[in-house]
Amino acid sequence: MSRSPIVSPLRRVNWGVVLTALPLLVWIVGLVLWPQLGLLLQSFYKVGGDTVTLANYLSIFQDSDLIFLRVFGKTLLYTLAIAALTLIVAYPMAFILAKVLKGRQKLVFILLLATPFWVNELIRVYAWIGLLRETGVVNYLLVDVLRVLPAPIEFLYNDIAMLVVFVYSFLLLMLLPIYSSLDGLDDTLIQAAQNLGADRISVFRYVVWPASLPGVTSGLILVFTLSFSNYLIPTLVGGKSSLWVTQLIYNRFVVATNWNLGAAYSFILLAIASLVVWGLLKLTGQSLKKVLGS
Repeated sequence: MSRSPIVSPLRRVNWGVVLTALPLLVWIVGLVLWPQLGLLLQSFYKVGGDTVTLANYLSIFQDSDLIFLRVFGKTLLYTLAIAALTLIVAYPMAFILAKVLKGRQKLVFILLLATPFWVNELIRVYAWIGLLRETGVVNYLLVDVLRVLPAPIEFLYNDIAMLVVFVYSFLLLMLLPIYSSLDGLDDTLIQAAQNLGADRISVFRYVVWPASLPGVTSGLILVFTLSFSNYLIPTLVGGKSSLWVTQLIYNRFVVATNWNLGAAYSFILLAIASLVVWGLLKLTGQSLKKVLGS
């Protein structure tokens, strides 16, 4: 009885795949994981100290006015509201794009949606500033053209303006995953439900919504995580009362030059964001693999 030749484990490795993935692995480890690990270790030390401590994390409960907890709570609530508002705006557009428009109409609609996002986020935010400021386009239309208002109003530097710009900035990140899920829904399933006597609400509840749920979950996660960690929009559009948690972290790193405390705040932000994402997956009954595949 002949023995099968022993194959070395090294020969079983697909070196083509390894060499192809090596630059990505170096990028992730060297520029993402390693700096994050350094910040994580730094968060357990006080400035100039060499003793491991939880003081930086516990300091959020020791502020006289609990500013971090108040700002963090407000940021969390506003971010959830941004995700919900973006879903409300994006879902009908995604359905129209997937199930109503055909051919050239669909292409034109996609181009109209995507073209503004070909420019940098900073430019888009400044465009909104040009629209909403006292001497901007909105005030010109309301005061000089329509004569609805007797004098210009400052629409900027408040929570409402910030929410509007947030929803606009992340609309495409919500719309595209939902469109992808709805585009894969067979139209005959909708027709079959209608032929069996289901009304529009029932068709949406039992056919359309379950099919779109992976895309909805993916969009909610993207919008939540990116708005939760956003610094640009609250700084340029929000007012003094619209303080965002990322602005506090920036102040700890740059203004106070307390990298240890800033690192602790950053990992609290990361931990809560991860917990919310896990909660969204559990709430919608989706797996991370299925959501990423949407």
